[in-house]
Amino acid sequence: MPSQNAVVPRHVAIIMDGNNRWAKKRFLPGVAGHKAGVRAVREVIETCAEAGVEVLTLFAFSSENWKRPADEVSALMELFMAALRREVNKLDKNGICLKILGDCSRFHPDLQAAIRAAEQQTAGNTRFVLQVAANYGGRWDITQAVRQLAGQVREGSLQPEEISEELINRHLITQGGPEPDLLIRTGGEQRVSNFLLWQMAYTEFYFTDLYWPDFRRKAMQAALDSFTHRERRFGRTSEQLEADKQSSC
Repeated sequence: MPSQNAVVPRHVAIIMDGNNRWAKKRFLPGVAGHKAGVRAVREVIETCAEAGVEVLTLFAFSSENWKRPADEVSALMELFMAALRREVNKLDKNGICLKILGDCSRFHPDLQAAIRAAEQQTAGNTRFVLQVAANYGGRWDITQAVRQLAGQVREGSLQPEEISEELINRHLITQGGPEPDLLIRTGGEQRVSNFLLWQMAYTEFYFTDLYWPDFRRKAMQAALDSFTHRERRFGRTSEQLEADKQSSC
């Protein structure tokens, strides 16, 4: 458990990487790694909620993942559907609001219906927000926001000079929610892979060689502890930050 004085990120985003490599290392089919990854998701959610994190965003399926072998994509969709049906009551019981971020129109109608049902069931929960990015891409997100604003300009309800960073932010799929304070990527890679590109302008990065199925409670806590020691200046100097601390005491 973190200390009471620990600085906790308000929003944590995670790229859950390494499922296939975890399975291959054990001479198992790739889908076995994804199934094992679901267990890691549960522990990470619990750890974040207990630590006081308000929002957790998991990158589950990117818009580029459709390029994977058809049998793997099909297995992922089935796993997604099964997880929704199995976990939604637990999420609801624990006060967790579930949101799916991405273009859901490409999913099977049954999966789309399951997503809508899960979101509606948990919509009133306020303890913790779990966002799952599925068929999501950062460039797609920015593009769809710009298209909405362009449509308003064409209709005459918005003037070009009225477009601001704040307005664009409100039209992203995250709808002006808190930007990620901490990004975690498992699996040893050190890139953002088209994830929350606009939203991560000031995000702290944390990379680990652990494959996602092995990223459990202790690993999640280590990432949160690492964030505690980061100095987030947002363009200011360390001296300015210290002066602000002193003036607020």
